[in-house]
Amino acid sequence: MNPVPPSPPEDPGIKVRPHTYDGIQEYDQRLPNWWLYTLYGTIAFAVIYWFAWQIARIIPSDGESVDAALARVAAAKMAGSIDVTDNTKFWEMSRNPVFVDAGAKTYSSLCSACHLASLRGKSENPAAVGPDLTDTAWIHGGLPAEVYATAAKGVLVKGMPAWEPVLGQKKTAEVVAFILSHHRPDEAATAETPK
Repeated sequence: MNPVPPSPPEDPGIKVRPHTYDGIQEYDQRLPNWWLYTLYGTIAFAVIYWFAWQIARIIPSDGESVDAALARVAAAKMAGSIDVTDNTKFWEMSRNPVFVDAGAKTYSSLCSACHLASLRGKSENPAAVGPDLTDTAWIHGGLPAEVYATAAKGVLVKGMPAWEPVLGQKKTAEVVAFILSHHRPDEAATAETPK
């Protein structure tokens, strides 16, 4: 079968490539600007998205998003029923990033004035009022329920106010979770004699 020679284009400004395939010729024209802008925009978006996701880690991965959502669900469940005598529940709260982040914000606004932002208190700066919250020597008991009781009821003779009436049970528990996040459940807490 012999190909039919193509007819010349009607517009003399249109160029046609010399090759023919099944009687079809290809125009030799520049692509429209809207098409080129769409192509270049797509390429730029892909490069920016790749950089933000893979290099800069601005966009969380799917696993991180799922973990964050599960942490929020677990935090909502724990916040619904806080048993201030359950040490295991406090340790669970101290491993939940939602509780710890909320407790860190409250701690930095209220507690860091006496215990310092590093939680090191007097051991870091002798002029600080509050004791060190990162060591294993606890003045008023190191079990999570005892730490909660100290934060909730305060130690008025030392100048620490009762925070539970001010913050409420949930926010006080968040601060305790933040403090406990700097410890491990298997740490041996020792009783320290008040000075």
